[in-house]
Amino acid sequence: MKIVILDAYTANPGDLSWSALEALGDLTIYDRTAPAEVVERATGADAILTNKVIIGKNEMEALPSLKYIGVLATGYNVVDIPEAHKRGITVTNIPAYSTMSVAQMAFAHILNIHNQVAMHSQAVKAGAWSDATDFSFQLTTQQEIATMTIGLVGLGNTGMATAKIALAFGMNVQAFTSKPQEALPAGIKKVTMDELFQTSDIVSLHCPLTESTKELVNKDRLAQMKNTAILINTGRGPLLNEQDVADALNNNVIAAAGIDVLSKEQPLPDCPLLSAKNCYITPHIAWATLQARVRLIQIASDNMKSFIEGKPVNVI
Repeated sequence: MKIVILDAYTANPGDLSWSALEALGDLTIYDRTAPAEVVERATGADAILTNKVIIGKNEMEALPSLKYIGVLATGYNVVDIPEAHKRGITVTNIPAYSTMSVAQMAFAHILNIHNQVAMHSQAVKAGAWSDATDFSFQLTTQQEIATMTIGLVGLGNTGMATAKIALAFGMNVQAFTSKPQEALPAGIKKVTMDELFQTSDIVSLHCPLTESTKELVNKDRLAQMKNTAILINTGRGPLLNEQDVADALNNNVIAAAGIDVLSKEQPLPDCPLLSAKNCYITPHIAWATLQARVRLIQIASDNMKSFIEGKPVNVI
């Protein structure tokens, strides 16, 4: 079996091994592949692995030997699924590999905003503590998150993992979810979307991107929030109307935002969130802990092995 990985770098920049996939066939690895290079590089391949490289109808038409597309992520919008089904091409994804990593990043942003560890550390190294009049100093007001209310939009794998961390911190947890209240773990309260935005000290997004959730956080929703509240997005960039969020931050409608995903990645220089006040942005790395990437590669290998054995799993 000829296997081609089109964009291997983000999953494995060189600190992990592809040996499990190498054992399954003739493996060719490309760190990055431009759209115009896809067909040339994948010609003759039985299987393609892709993270962000788009495999659409045109690519499939030009690759008649293609039998399998493995998406190196949970989201699979980079593949034209109906066209793959039409052609009998099996498509798999990698669910739930980064659940705890994403929940951890949500809290990394929450704790950064409320404690500003990096800011204070940099100030100490710059001499601010040595020059201080007192034994202690604060550049920002330190906030304790115990007893704060966190509102989770979505209570799937990452939402539930985030809820458990919040409960361990002593927070009040509420969620907008399709699950009935009786199915929720103790300590999690089911609320309406309006109630969640109106009463939460922290709003954290953990819902999929659909037509109904696109720009879920917009001017009207932001106006419902407390002016002391913060917004966390480790889900999908288009869940936010970025201009509305930037305006809300710059006009003190909300206090801060912690964001790991943007509508366009890499962002253009004029992305309004890049210059917004109290907006803390990480470059889509919530999924990318070492442990999560190890799981990703292992599951990708297991998916491929199961397909070869005629018992495909994680099929879209």
